[in-house]
Amino acid sequence: MPNELQSKSVTPYEPKVGEEYMSPAQLLHFRKILEDMKVELGQDIDRAVHTMQDEATVFADPNDRASQESDMTLELRNRDRERKLIKKIDEIIAKIEAGEYGYCDSCGIEIGLKRLEARPTATLCIDCKTLDEMRERQVAK
Repeated sequence: MPNELQSKSVTPYEPKVGEEYMSPAQLLHFRKILEDMKVELGQDIDRAVHTMQDEATVFADPNDRASQESDMTLELRNRDRERKLIKKIDEIIAKIEAGEYGYCDSCGIEIGLKRLEARPTATLCIDCKTLDEMRERQVAK
């Protein structure tokens, strides 16, 4: 989902020689990406709500009704996922304002510009995220 949102050709940030990590220019760059994502998600949610309202018809055939309910359930699940992403974007913007953006929540090291370009809502460095995913797989077994 987030990669689809960024498909509008966001120019990757090119740090200047000797530029400090998470400089004001970098923070502004990522804030703009996050705000654009939030606006696009909001538009998608509004569009989906209007579509669902327009398509809300009562079918006499139980199979058609079941199919419509299944479609609506899937759509609502997607909207809920987008709502959660908007909440996370708001949290990340608050981290930018607090000067905490770009650093791993677990170990405190720099997350890295390339990782943040790929996933602006990342809160863990690649090493901590890898360990986290390994723990998840072990618990799931």
